[in-house]
Amino acid sequence: MIRARSVVLGIVMGLFICAVTPANNMYMAATPLGGGHFPLAPFFILLLATLGAALVSRLFFRKHPVLTGIELLVSWGFMVVVSGVAYTGLARTFFINITAPAHFATVGNRWKDVLAPLVPKDWSPIDPAAVEALYNGLEGGYRLGWLEVLARIPWSAWIVPLAAWGVFVLLCYLVMVCLVNLFSRQWVANERMNFPLLRVPTLMTEAYDQGRPFAFFTDRFLMVGLFIPIFLHTINGIGFYDPAVPQFPTLFLLGPYFPQTGFFSGFSKLRIYFYPAFIGFAYLTARQISLSFWVFYLLGGLLFGFFEVMGYQIPSSALGVTFGPTLTRPEETQMIGAYGVFFLFIVWLARQHLFAAAKDALTFRRAAAAESEWISAALSFWGVLAGLGLLVAWCVYFGMSVVPAMLLLGIFFVIMLVATRIICQGGLAYFTLTAAPTDGLLAFFGSGFFSNIGLMMAAVMQKVLFVDLRESLMPSLMHFSKITENVRQKRLIMAGLGVALFLSVIVSFTAMLALCHKYGLRDLQVDWETQTTVGVYENVQRLFDAPAGPNEWIIGFALAGAVIMFVLVICYQRFYWWPIHPIGYLTMYSSAMRILWFSFLIGWMCNQLTLRYGGVSLFRRVRMLFVGLIIGDLLMGGIYAIIGIYAGQSYLVLPN
Repeated sequence: MIRARSVVLGIVMGLFICAVTPANNMYMAATPLGGGHFPLAPFFILLLATLGAALVSRLFFRKHPVLTGIELLVSWGFMVVVSGVAYTGLARTFFINITAPAHFATVGNRWKDVLAPLVPKDWSPIDPAAVEALYNGLEGGYRLGWLEVLARIPWSAWIVPLAAWGVFVLLCYLVMVCLVNLFSRQWVANERMNFPLLRVPTLMTEAYDQGRPFAFFTDRFLMVGLFIPIFLHTINGIGFYDPAVPQFPTLFLLGPYFPQTGFFSGFSKLRIYFYPAFIGFAYLTARQISLSFWVFYLLGGLLFGFFEVMGYQIPSSALGVTFGPTLTRPEETQMIGAYGVFFLFIVWLARQHLFAAAKDALTFRRAAAAESEWISAALSFWGVLAGLGLLVAWCVYFGMSVVPAMLLLGIFFVIMLVATRIICQGGLAYFTLTAAPTDGLLAFFGSGFFSNIGLMMAAVMQKVLFVDLRESLMPSLMHFSKITENVRQKRLIMAGLGVALFLSVIVSFTAMLALCHKYGLRDLQVDWETQTTVGVYENVQRLFDAPAGPNEWIIGFALAGAVIMFVLVICYQRFYWWPIHPIGYLTMYSSAMRILWFSFLIGWMCNQLTLRYGGVSLFRRVRMLFVGLIIGDLLMGGIYAIIGIYAGQSYLVLPN
């Protein structure tokens, strides 16, 4: 049982995070507030709210607490869902993305003649002065207050592009919500999937509901875990602001210890990152999965050396033109086939549930929603179809052909569903794709599959929502589905979710526009954003200048990846002793694993040793130490985020 106050609190605090995130991240270059799939600001607020509510309840409201534990958890869930929208989840590159052809056009790149005529007129402002104001800022904008800046933004030039793209974004969110609801019964109820990223908030709020929050926070194992990140970041933070104070290293370069050629040449850039919170999440993850993450990452390095030893020198140029965020070698395109097979595996596991949902939908049978669902599965089925149909119509309206639009959107949401499974089941607070969704289509069908305008539209749409998944919405929605599993007020949750998503898009766009017009994009920390966005248009132009056919190298590796994933899936399903989980293979070349592999190695070793030599009782006691690592890291991140507001620069506790 929850009250409306928890929903309102979560939405209001989430929108506040959306409002301040652009200035915090892009102007002050401070600790990201909504970064990753376990964002800092929502957890910091949950931690303070839990302690504050416990204190108030003990002093004034013993019988009727201000907020219950589940209400605190629901509020946190709303904040997590919307916090990424204001940054990498949508707004971070959005305005550069839709204005790049106009602003970065030069005589040399010929964008004015090649790309600009293909940009749908409703996609970006028609007035060149509005675009220049975005990059240069308003005259005297530094001296203007935020309300004055908002009043002087040329809204007439922006209203049409924002409306056009707002329709696209909200339709994508609709499909994501319905897909999550459609699969939630299978993942949450039928498979009882573990959600490692939810363990710490759940343990905190359960202790609060049981009337022992202070016993929880004073647990001796938790205190030891807290001490490690607090001590580490206190010393390193002081060293950041005062270089005379030595810092403890948290990055170790192992590459110099490996040869540049030979079997171990793939480890020439190997690094160890020490993040206590990620070690904590790794301990809470199932052993089979944590083992798979670091084993497959190291196998990926060995595979590179194996090809070199065998004389297979495959040049990077064999990739051709690709849009993958971290795709650098042809062998990394194994992930294209692996993602496809794992999607089929997900569908096969849920086949009975999906068949029942489709049957109820097609026969218009009114079935009640399960505990893990916000609405009935049949209604979700129609929601997915309606959302996809409207998205296809949106694409066709702006110039893309029907068949490419259908296939492109299908690939977008297949990748999103698989990535959601990886993040939620694997406990990955930080995750990136290897290959972009369009890379598979271009490899198998060639660039001729799209028209010129269709190719450009596909690249831009992909950049908006479907290529950088570090703060993507869909995994947060699945976590939220698990949080609200036992909440009876499903209509309240669904209504709150709709309002939160709609307002978060408006607030995020408004906050980003205000920031850009006050300071100008030129003076913000947007080097990565500009480079990656310009790279998308440069790749599109390369395909215009030299159309590419099917890529045999990528097709070969994609098929090899499909075969390997099929074997892994069969072994995982058939042999109870099989130690490797298939999702480890999907992260083998992810840039996220370059940061996380050592954390999963340490977390797996500790998990394995405690269960082997102490059983479940020791595992549960020691678990509090790793909970302390997570709380301590996030606590220090929140403290330094506050310090950064006043100091003008912030010590980064977590990766940006």
